[in-house]
Amino acid sequence: MSALQRFFIELAYDGTNYHGWQIQQNAVSVQEVLNKALSTILREPIETLGCGRTDAGVHAKEFFAHFDAEKLIADGAWSIEHKNLIRGLNSILPQDIAIKRIFPVAADAHARFDATLRSYEYHIHFNKDPFKNGHSWLLRDEPDIVLMNQAAAIIKEYTDFSCFSKSNTQVKTNNCKITKAEWVKTDNGIVFHISADRFLRNMVRAIVGTLLQVGNHIIEPEAVRTIIESKNRSNAGVSVPACGLYLTEIKYPYIP
Repeated sequence: MSALQRFFIELAYDGTNYHGWQIQQNAVSVQEVLNKALSTILREPIETLGCGRTDAGVHAKEFFAHFDAEKLIADGAWSIEHKNLIRGLNSILPQDIAIKRIFPVAADAHARFDATLRSYEYHIHFNKDPFKNGHSWLLRDEPDIVLMNQAAAIIKEYTDFSCFSKSNTQVKTNNCKITKAEWVKTDNGIVFHISADRFLRNMVRAIVGTLLQVGNHIIEPEAVRTIIESKNRSNAGVSVPACGLYLTEIKYPYIP
């Protein structure tokens, strides 16, 4: 009976050409492409499990997954030189997926359930820029960032975010602990930063859409309380386009 070793793999990807992270029927996903590359390099069937799922068109500056493989470690050392493994994967993966690290972890380590913090950014710009196309959302009018930050502060007071969740999702709870939610001005636009222990499907894009209603003087900042307390998705703002959303950070208690 062959022994297996669990590994974490850290990667980044441009989600433009993919139907999200998770394997989908009749659509190309990041997970599918990564599984094929790992299976080719390691010469055994490999299935990864990601730290979460990103929707179609969403990008990831930092993403972790785990997989089990026949032991690449012998006598406490790598049996395949680490850099060569990463170099080999990057050579056969498309240009929009890049491997950063691969490292052994405990047999029960879990890329999804062990994550203690996740952070996202949403990018908006106001002047047409061909280099931002597909990587930031172009808006004509600049919203009121002061009002949006007032509303963002209110969001941090709550934990049940049913109103921002995509319907018919199979989760046990809609509770999340948000530790950061703020808009920051940049040279060419604005960026929304949000961190939490977990996120619901479509949650960040729905939050951004709701905060933009505040910034465009459609609703008052305090109206966000009523929306959240209603627990009704139809009361919140529309989901903004995926192109401006980035998963930027995942924290684990055992990864420095």
